[in-house]
Amino acid sequence: MPERVVLTLDVGTQSTRALIISRRGKILHKEQIKHEPAYFSLQADWAERHADFYFDAICTVCKAAREAVDNSLWKRIAAVSLTTIRATTVLVDQKMKPLRPAFLWLDRRKASGMPEISAINRMLFRAVNMEQAVIEQWKVSPVNWVKENEPDLWEKTYKFLLLSGYLIYRLTGEMKDSVSAQVGYVPFDHRNRQWMARGSLTRFLFDIEKEKLVDTVEAGQQLGHITQEAAQATGLSPGLPLYASGADKACETIGLGCIDPSTAALSLGTTSTVTFTIGRYVEPERFVPAYASMLPGASSPEVEIFRGYWLLNWFKKEFASKELAQAQQMGISADQLLNERLKEIPPGCDGLVFQPYFTPNLTMPNARGSVIGFSDIHTRIHIYRSIIEGINFALMSGLNTMEKRADVKVEELRLGGGGSQSDEICQITANMFGIPAVRTQTHEVSGIGSAMAAFVGLGVFKSLKDGIQHMVHRQDVFEPNMQEHKIYRDIYQNIFLQVNDKLAPLYAKQKGIMGNKRSRMKAD
Repeated sequence: MPERVVLTLDVGTQSTRALIISRRGKILHKEQIKHEPAYFSLQADWAERHADFYFDAICTVCKAAREAVDNSLWKRIAAVSLTTIRATTVLVDQKMKPLRPAFLWLDRRKASGMPEISAINRMLFRAVNMEQAVIEQWKVSPVNWVKENEPDLWEKTYKFLLLSGYLIYRLTGEMKDSVSAQVGYVPFDHRNRQWMARGSLTRFLFDIEKEKLVDTVEAGQQLGHITQEAAQATGLSPGLPLYASGADKACETIGLGCIDPSTAALSLGTTSTVTFTIGRYVEPERFVPAYASMLPGASSPEVEIFRGYWLLNWFKKEFASKELAQAQQMGISADQLLNERLKEIPPGCDGLVFQPYFTPNLTMPNARGSVIGFSDIHTRIHIYRSIIEGINFALMSGLNTMEKRADVKVEELRLGGGGSQSDEICQITANMFGIPAVRTQTHEVSGIGSAMAAFVGLGVFKSLKDGIQHMVHRQDVFEPNMQEHKIYRDIYQNIFLQVNDKLAPLYAKQKGIMGNKRSRMKAD
């Protein structure tokens, strides 16, 4: 019989892709549509998109794929899988219609109130110096902002979904989602792979009634079938099974073949992350959850750099008009030209050190982006390389923390995401971490991991570990230059790790000044 294939839908921040993937991990066809713009902002710090925008994007790429491939390949599609961006929230009414635009993971609006914390819990949080972090987490939770600012909408909310759950409903009519997709401001217990119990310590941070949440299933289990309505909209065959996989980073980790702590997955994407898979629950940082891996019973401690390789797009837009024009004349991408010019700049960027915390995280709530060390020898390309080095320094810090907490030693990196397409970036990464960096057969690793779960569901593979043997293939190995690694290690230990601590008081003052300025402007 003709070999069965899987159609994977990969919905990212900046684009949506439809990938037809074989059981050997080969992408037989790819369609992609850019999200232009990636989001809209009605106010500062807001990032929204209508949820149906993403379903429409799915319809567009599916129809394009249907028209582009021959009928024999299309008929070999035996199942569908879906992976999406994380922490993107959709509120729907009883008819499953969105009540408002979705909150993207980039949205940083805050509720103005304060959480109700019991005296005992407040003492506990203070004892471990986490009270302010907990309050900040409550403030940025979309459910608390909606309850405070749009209470009528909250009363009408029937289900509180992540984007993956909403798209699953649009495709199958079922109100379900994957265990490994529950990353965001939702009350999910990653240790036990289920919704938090009512009395859980941090349940109050996102106090969503259980009836407003959907059932979750493990990767490889069936979520439902493509409905007739969805088939007409997408061009998919009605009745095709849709199998659970995970959110984008969970799928990337599996798609890179990272199944134990000896190998770490580095995602050089819009959001940059470092993670590994471990067979027990280990928090990456104190009070920061380790997410439920797609592997049964395993967890994935992770450190995330918000707006990771998005920063390169920011750089190109704001500073690289000359290179953009030159690349167009040469008939190549601006990324190719800029990455080639990375070779002109020595390790450490002649003293330029970049802090990539444009969006602060839970444990560094006041952090900001910064660059130190400017002199008259520095050029735009110095800044470009310093951004790449700064993201890597931040990921090194995260990995070192996770290694200590889990008592493990990572021996190899696996690289995914758009940044991994660059040989220069891959080599810089190997040099900085001081261990080999491996690139697999495609940078579309999230799609590979998601498709693997569908093949498990179809019975093609016994397990995800079995699937990795067939679908993940080492292609390029970047061995570290240990002399350069010594330079980077010196900068990392003696400069990078100290910058935030030195600037933190100034960040806090700056935050207060700007907050007072906005308050005065609103009053006027």
